[in-house]
Amino acid sequence: MEAVTVRELRNHGGDVLDRVERGETLLITRNGVEVAEIRPLRRRSPRPAELIERRRGMPQVDPIKLRRDIDAVIDSSV
Repeated sequence: MEAVTVRELRNHGGDVLDRVERGETLLITRNGVEVAEIRPLRRRSPRPAELIERRRGMPQVDPIKLRRDIDAVIDSSV
């Protein structure tokens, strides 16, 4: 886990939070002593009703065309 000083947090707080948002957990130090830990919050999983609603807005997929597109890109002999 990487350490970040209080000064760096104060002067570059947005950059530090961007790192946390990307998944890093950081220790905050003051005068070389660890005083805090910043870590990303756990994201809640979507509820089944939300997933169903998202699916309604998705376009229809033609499985034959999809397979043709995949075959055009991937060598199936591997």
